Amino acid sequence: MKARLLSSRVLIYGALLLWAFICLFPLYWTVTTSFKVAVNVTQGHLIPWVDFQPDWRGWRSLGLSPDTIGTTSTVRDEFVKRFTNSVITSVCASLLAIVIGSLAAYGLTRFRYRFTFMRNADISFFFLSQLILPPVVLALPFLVLYRELNLLDTRIGLILLYALMVLPIVIWIMRDQFNSIPVELEEAALVDGLSIWGAFFQIVLPIALPGMVAAFVLSLVLCWNEYFFAALLTSTDAKTLPVMVASQTGSQGINWWSMAALSTAAIAPLVIIGIVLERYIIQGMTAGAVK
Repeated sequence: MKARLLSSRVLIYGALLLWAFICLFPLYWTVTTSFKVAVNVTQGHLIPWVDFQPDWRGWRSLGLSPDTIGTTSTVRDEFVKRFTNSVITSVCASLLAIVIGSLAAYGLTRFRYRFTFMRNADISFFFLSQLILPPVVLALPFLVLYRELNLLDTRIGLILLYALMVLPIVIWIMRDQFNSIPVELEEAALVDGLSIWGAFFQIVLPIALPGMVAAFVLSLVLCWNEYFFAALLTSTDAKTLPVMVASQTGSQGINWWSMAALSTAAIAPLVIIGIVLERYIIQGMTAGAVK
């Protein structure tokens, strides 16, 4: 029995280690490629200081290497501008989607609606079905609409579009989160004198915090990595990092070291945010269980 239990554990942990390697290897490849030169890239060298000697060429091309960080660099200024655009559009769109999506999901779980033949379940499925629609179908309508509204190449235009893009996911996640919260808690709060809004903000919202954080992180990742609409609806002022990463090509082909350095700089904030917010997710789950 002990041998069988030990062998099952070995198989499980072996499978987990293999899956972790598959998931993390692209990140490792990207980071190490940012420290390679052309020869090391073409020959597929993998291990620094063993297969190749690390070089700051990729980071130097962005003005982010130790020897160029203190000097004037137009490329670095461009990177900072695109990075700022990505931060503003992604964070604002995610927060807007969380606010609207949480209210919509709360209404769908606590009240009964009827819109023609559609009920609550039909309305929820309608929101989810919007994810099936290919983005290219909306390209021309949004291009014409944004041109008429003078929203082309603006941050506010991307914020509104990104919020609309991730709103179905937020509604679906928060709907399941609110469904798991007993209605009796709100009824008790109403008996104690709280209003519906008071019960929502003081009772329901703290318990639903883990779901809100998870929905925010997922929305942030989707908005941060969005390329199609950012390339279509922006030209100079509101360009984001994915558009800048895709532009790292020259007459001789793709500058892999520059693209890898830029990709590493673009991935790093998401990794940091994921690590930081993971703690808040655990704290929110613990607080919700206690309450």
